[in-house]
Amino acid sequence: MCTVTFVPLKEKIFLVSNRDERQWRLPAIPPQFYDFTSGKIYFPKDADEGGTWFAVHENGNILALLNGGFKNHIPQPRYERSRGLILLDLAQTTNPFDNFRSINLENIEPFTLVLWSNEKLFECRWDGERKHSKQLDVSLPYIWSSATLYDDEAIARRENWFENWLDKHPEFTIDDILDFHQFNEDENRNKDLVLHQQDKIFTVSITGVEVSAGLAHLKYLDLLTNQVFLQNITFKKEIIPNL
Repeated sequence: MCTVTFVPLKEKIFLVSNRDERQWRLPAIPPQFYDFTSGKIYFPKDADEGGTWFAVHENGNILALLNGGFKNHIPQPRYERSRGLILLDLAQTTNPFDNFRSINLENIEPFTLVLWSNEKLFECRWDGERKHSKQLDVSLPYIWSSATLYDDEAIARRENWFENWLDKHPEFTIDDILDFHQFNEDENRNKDLVLHQQDKIFTVSITGVEVSAGLAHLKYLDLLTNQVFLQNITFKKEIIPNL
C-alpha cells in the first residue's frame, strides 16, 4: 500500500495499488469475496491482522490505502487497531467518505485513503492528530506515494514518471497500467514503482481495477508466487442500508 494511481479514460476509470511490505510479514491471502451485513466485499486479506489495503464492495465503492499521512512519522509501540481493519470498517458503509469524517481514529497509525464512491473520487488523510479530506476532479489523473517510504523529492520524481507515461499512452488497458506499476521502459531498476529493497521492504503485489458501466474488472498480481487472480464484479443497483 505504497503507490496508488487513478486514471480516467473515456467512460472508464482505473485504480491501481502497489503493496510494499517487510519480508517478515506473512504472505497475503489471495483476493476473494467476503460476506458482510452490507453485502459482499472483494479483497486480498492481510494474513497478520486480517485487514486489507484494497477493497471493492458490490455497492460500487472502491477503497485503496497508503501508509502515512503527509510525512513520515515515528510509529508508536502499540496502536488500537490496524489501518487495514479501519479500511474494512469504512468499506462496509454506503458512504465511506462521510464515515471517514465521523469515525474515531484516536490511537490509529497515520494513513491516506483513496475512495471511489458514487462515481466521485475522494482523498482522505489521517495524520495522527487531525483528519484531512477533499473531493477530487474525476477527469484528472493522480498518483500517490507513501509518506513513510518516500520524501518530497522522490514523490516529485515519481509524479514525473507518471506524467511521462500518460503522455506516451493516450490509450491504454488495465494491463498497460499494471505494467507501469511493475516495469520501467528503460529497465533501470532505480526508476520504476516496484520497491526492490529498502530496509528489507519489497513490493509483494499489485492490484488493479477497471470500472465501467456498473462492472469492475479486477486483476491481482502476486509478485511472490507469480500468480494472477481475475474477478469480474457486477455492482448492485439497489441501495444497501448504511451501517
